[in-house]
Amino acid sequence: MKLDILAIGAHPDDVELGCGGTIAKEVTRGKKVGILDLTRGELGTRGSAETRDVEAANSAKILGVLVRENLRFADGFFTNDKAHQLEIIKIIRKYQPEIVLCNAVDDRHIDHGKGSKLASDACFLSGLVKIETNLDGKPQNAWRPKQVYHFIQWKNIEPDVVVDITGYVGQKMEAVMAFKTQFYNEGSQEPQTPISSKNFTDSIIYRARDLGRLIGVEHAEGFTAERYVAVESLFDLK
Repeated sequence: MKLDILAIGAHPDDVELGCGGTIAKEVTRGKKVGILDLTRGELGTRGSAETRDVEAANSAKILGVLVRENLRFADGFFTNDKAHQLEIIKIIRKYQPEIVLCNAVDDRHIDHGKGSKLASDACFLSGLVKIETNLDGKPQNAWRPKQVYHFIQWKNIEPDVVVDITGYVGQKMEAVMAFKTQFYNEGSQEPQTPISSKNFTDSIIYRARDLGRLIGVEHAEGFTAERYVAVESLFDLK
């Protein structure tokens, strides 16, 4: 199966929080989208790896993605080395995405920055023909995505690209809240965390509103780009 977009997140829920609206929109437009989680989020204060597995599957259905895989790297302790890069390269070559979306380049959680660089490096290395990989006993062809974009997470990073997600923020929030152990729940007896407050949940909406305001729409999501975003004409810009 060839994908148009592969979204890679260090933890289950990273993709939903960072680019859930963009994914929902592109799926509606007929694009083939998949999600790759690097870890099961097993070090999270609330819930467990098992509950996150179920929540991730439920969220994937809400977004309408075609596939969701988890590499089961060690939460908090994975590194950007050859072994981890090769595992991601296998997935990139398996699905041959045109675009990869991945973690913020710098963020509060150490796994986000690590995951960002790891995914980016794997995207580049995946295009080198002398790196040989096999999947299910068969050799894979080299493949490099055309673009790698990094979504925005905890920190307010200045975006290079802003996507209009007007009409999709409700679906995004439904996908986010599918991770019911992680986010605001008034009756929860679990310990409080920086992302379990109502303020955090509200911030997802008001960030989308603010980015939307800046481009003249209702809601938007922002991304940083690794290289210039080319257009054929200035009239391609909204």
